[in-house]
Formats: sequence, structure tokens, C-alpha cells
Amino acid sequence: MYSEKMHQLGTNRSVIRDLFEYGNQRKAEIGPDKVFDFSIGNPSVPAPQVVTDTLCQMVKESDPMSLHSYTSAQGDAATRQAIADYVNGQHGTDLTGDNFYMTCGAAASLTISLKALYEEGDEFIVFSPFFPEYRVFIEGVGGKLVQVDSRREDFQIDPATFEAAITDKTKAVIVNSPNNPSGVVLTEDCIKSLCAVLEKKQKEYGKEIFLIADEPYRELVYGDVKVPYLMNYYDNTLVCYSYSKSLSLPGDRIGYIAVSNKAKDWKDLYAAICGAGRVLGYVCAPSLFQKLIGKCQGQTADISIYKKNRDILYEALTSYGFRCIAPDGAFYLFMETPEEDATAFGEKAKKHELLLVPADSFGTPGFVRISYCVSTEQIQNSLPAFKALAQEYGL
Repeated sequence: MYSEKMHQLGTNRSVIRDLFEYGNQRKAEIGPDKVFDFSIGNPSVPAPQVVTDTLCQMVKESDPMSLHSYTSAQGDAATRQAIADYVNGQHGTDLTGDNFYMTCGAAASLTISLKALYEEGDEFIVFSPFFPEYRVFIEGVGGKLVQVDSRREDFQIDPATFEAAITDKTKAVIVNSPNNPSGVVLTEDCIKSLCAVLEKKQKEYGKEIFLIADEPYRELVYGDVKVPYLMNYYDNTLVCYSYSKSLSLPGDRIGYIAVSNKAKDWKDLYAAICGAGRVLGYVCAPSLFQKLIGKCQGQTADISIYKKNRDILYEALTSYGFRCIAPDGAFYLFMETPEEDATAFGEKAKKHELLLVPADSFGTPGFVRISYCVSTEQIQNSLPAFKALAQEYGL
């Protein structure tokens, strides 16, 4: 009567969403100020004022038919060129609007890219820890997910481990930096080593292996940390981007795919992107927000608030005896659990009204993800509960 696989996906939500819904139920029972919900990566910082001002101006002054009508299937031409100009200025590339395909956020960017690349028998490499939906996206197009474990001490990529995982079936590698869930930014040396392995394996197998850069957190970095732009290190690169985090617009679903003009037969690759968008029904991303972000390039929400939250939380939890991976970006803290079973640890945390996401589905058992994109007040109010939890484990 229907797809059993789709039924399973529809009835078995992600652990993140389940915990989020539990949190909503618990808040209704005892009050939102008594529940310390660190489950979901929903930006707590408002969009920058320029976004609100631009949106209001557009609604007031633009022709309503033009503002809300269809754009070209791949996106508004002026918006795509504005993005190309900004990316070129930031990263020294020489892209045009014809290298960009507008999407309904990074999830659409990834699924379109995977659909465009997949051929029967293809494998896609991901590095743990990884966003759990990668598995859904990859298997959803028919591919096989191959997990490569990053170094547990710092979650950088070990070149030898990576090389050993590549086979003649490898079609693409997904890199997510800054990383969800760890907040780790891959160093330039790490990226160079990764790309050297890819170049070697392309020659060995006589085929293209693509690099998919999943970059919704690119602007969310702290201090002088550099996030390498992967097109500048490897030719066969696709960049999947979203404005959900940088502009705090997660519910408006707007992003893009950038196809490197140095990729092999890049125009044909771009045509495959267009075809995949058509098959998946993702043509013409929301036109109002396409035109909005075309006018707001280079703007970001106030990420200093996330930095403040990170510093408070990291300093407190490490002082209580927890081992945490120091995040250089995104708005997640990855904490090692004092017992092997992270789910059991999460259940004990619930007794203190702490909602922490076990990282088993991220490919890294023994850790939990803490989303600190919440109010600073919640961070501060949660610290006694974290301290009590640490004491319960004798830390």
C-alpha cells in the first residue's frame, strides 16, 4: 500500500527531534524555565536588523507579483550573481551566477547533490561525528554510507584511515566544518592532507571522486579561526550552503549549491544538479527570501552571544570534571560521557531536567551533543544541574 521504508522514517523520528518533543511536553508540565533543553540547533539570536529592514522595504516597495512570483528553476539570476560576487570577494574564486543553484536550505542542497551524483553501487564517505540525517539522505538516493572515524582526541581526520576507506565505488566525500555535532573546524593542514588523498585515489581509479562541503556554520567561528574554502584546495567540489545559521533564518529554508568551475565537465555536473532538483521537486526556492539574501550578503547575526554561551558552558563543565571537545565554531559542545552508554547517561541527565543528545546516531558512542544556541540565562541556570550530575558520577 505504501513504502515500508518511508513509513519507518516517518514513524521513527531522529533522536534529536524526539528529545525536542519530550522537552516541549516537559515544559508544559513544570514550566519552561525549569527545563534545560539543549536538544536542537535552533538559533536563539535574532536575525540582524538589516534583514528585517530589507524585508519590510521589499514588501512595501516592490511589485507584489514580482516579489512572490516564480523565479527561474535554478534561482533568481540577480541573486545568484550577488552570491557569486560575494564568494569571489571572500575566497578569490572566479565563479558566476551560473555556478549557483538556489535551494530550500542545506538539507535540500545535500539531497540534490547526492541525487545528481549517484549511480548504482556508489558509496559516500562521511567522517564521524556526522549529522545523522546524512544516512537518511545517502540511503534515500540508493547509496551506501561509509563511516570513517576521526581522531577521538581532537576529531581531525587521519589521512591513512581515510585513504583505507576509499574504494573504486567511492563517489563522494562529505566534509562538515565547522562540524555538527562537535564544533570542530578542520585545519588547513587537515584539508590539504584530505585533498591529497583524493587526488591520489582519483588517479589510481581513473575516475572523479567528488568533495561535498556542507557549510551551514561557515560564519559561526570564534577568534581568528580560519575555515578553508574547499574549492580552493580541490577541483571536484560542491559547496552546500544555508543561511539558516548565519542569518538566523532556519524556518525560511534558503540556501544554495555552488559547483566549482574547475570540476571535470562542470557544466554537465551543474545540469545534473538542475535535473536532480527537478526530480525531487525542489525547483524555484522561496522567491521572497532568494531576493532578500541577494541584498544581505556578508551580514550575520550577533555570534558574540554564542561565543559567550560557549565560554560559560565549556569552562563550567570542564571544571566539574567532564571532558569536552573545545569548539572553534558552530554552536554545539561535544561532551564525553562518564559511562560508556551515552543513552543511559542522557536518561540520568533528564532527572536533572537536562536534555542532552546521545551521539550514537552521530557515529560516536560515548558522547552527548549540547546545543548552546539558547539564552545565556538558560546556560547559567543549568549549571547547578550539570554540577549535580557530575557529582552523581563522582567526578
